[in-house]
Amino acid sequence: MSPAFIDRTDAGRRLADRLARVVLPPPVVVLALPRGGVPIGAEVARRLGAPLDLLLVRKIGAPGQPELAVAAVVEGDGPEVVVDEETLAASGADRRYVQDEVREQWREIERRRVRYLSGRARPSLQGATVVVVDDGIATGTTVRAALQALRRRRPGRLLLAVPVAPADTVARLRAEGDELVCLATPEPFRAVGLHYRDFHQVGDDEVIAALQAAAGGAATSGSPRP
Repeated sequence: MSPAFIDRTDAGRRLADRLARVVLPPPVVVLALPRGGVPIGAEVARRLGAPLDLLLVRKIGAPGQPELAVAAVVEGDGPEVVVDEETLAASGADRRYVQDEVREQWREIERRRVRYLSGRARPSLQGATVVVVDDGIATGTTVRAALQALRRRRPGRLLLAVPVAPADTVARLRAEGDELVCLATPEPFRAVGLHYRDFHQVGDDEVIAALQAAAGGAATSGSPRP
């Protein structure tokens, strides 16, 4: 099986092309999940002429299986936690484990908030069309937590847009937003990174550079949807 995407920039451009054909009532705000979702979000925001912001969310992995999400923590006035009860039970972990991990992941959310967003004005989400992007989805626990937290901020419309995800995960997530756009649902689905030729780990500097480039593009864009 050959990778569907060259890299995140390629995936972001192709996702942006699809979203440009969707009716998105203004104002539109693009929220990327760092760090891998940020290069995707930068391309989408540039194409839509929309501001790019971050949705800070951290996965809580199962004991000994950090890639298997049992819960997720989302930024807000305080930690907003969504638990995948079925996966948590199957992992052998309990609520105490989740509580301990929440404290650790909240510290990382705070670090990223300062590192990436210190001093930046953040767009209002109330009444806006909010497009949430990531570089792909596996189980969907992290994204589901993000969407549920966003609902409480009262956006006018909530969309999830990703390049690749398993078909069953896409089906489960459709109820969490108003619309879901996914470019590829390959079967069998093993890991997000297998569907990219280049799936390097995105660093802090790359996130900051993408945010700065998007801010400059939004400031000079007079034609949001060419």
